[in-house]
Parts: sequence; structure tokens; C-alpha cells
Amino acid sequence: MAQSTSQRLQTTLRSFQSNTPEVEGVAVVSTDGLLMAGLLPADIEEDRIGAMCAALIALGERSAEELERGEVLQVLVKGANGYIVLMNIGNDAVLITITSEKAKLGLLFLELKRTVQDLQKFL
Repeated sequence: MAQSTSQRLQTTLRSFQSNTPEVEGVAVVSTDGLLMAGLLPADIEEDRIGAMCAALIALGERSAEELERGEVLQVLVKGANGYIVLMNIGNDAVLITITSEKAKLGLLFLELKRTVQDLQKFL
């Protein structure tokens, strides 16, 4: 039996999270903030994080355009307890990654790039 798009997204996210131990949560949301697939900690409200991250990526895109920085590749938020990394998956979806403060950003970005390429096949 063929997997649905949601199942394919979920499988890809599960693989990414298992290959990157510092990742505490990961999700794919539409650009309007609706959760498409996710593996988020139980204490995180999916709708709320989706809406906030969609707004962050939109703000990043407007800022990059205004400051002539070109296409947004990622938005990075560094907090005392870790990182939130947002990456566009084509024009209609965003990959949200939540990590611990121990994340090695170079390795994380390499895995994120691979994961985005995999996710693009399904969207």
C-alpha cells in the first residue's frame, strides 16, 4: 500500500531526528502556519508554533528583500537553551527544527539541507 504525503513527510522527519541527536523537535508547516507533519515535544502547541514560525519566515523574507540579501535560505533563532532553525521547502512549506544548545550548527545545516531535498520530493 502506498504511503500518503503526510506519512512520507513523517517518515522523513523521523529519519532526520534519529540521525541528529540534538534535534528535540521537528515539523513541516505550510507557509500559512498549518502543521503538515511533525515530531514535537508534548508541551508544544502545534498550532501556535506553526503560526509563529510562519510569521518569522515571512518577516525574514521581507527583511532580506528590503536589505537586498537575496532569497532566504534559513532563519536562525538562538536562545539560551538552544536553537530554532527555519528553512523554506519550496514556496509552500517550512521546516521547523528545534535543537539543544549542544547542536553543532555545521553538521545540523548539512543534515537540514539533505532533509529539505528529501521533503521537496513529496511537496
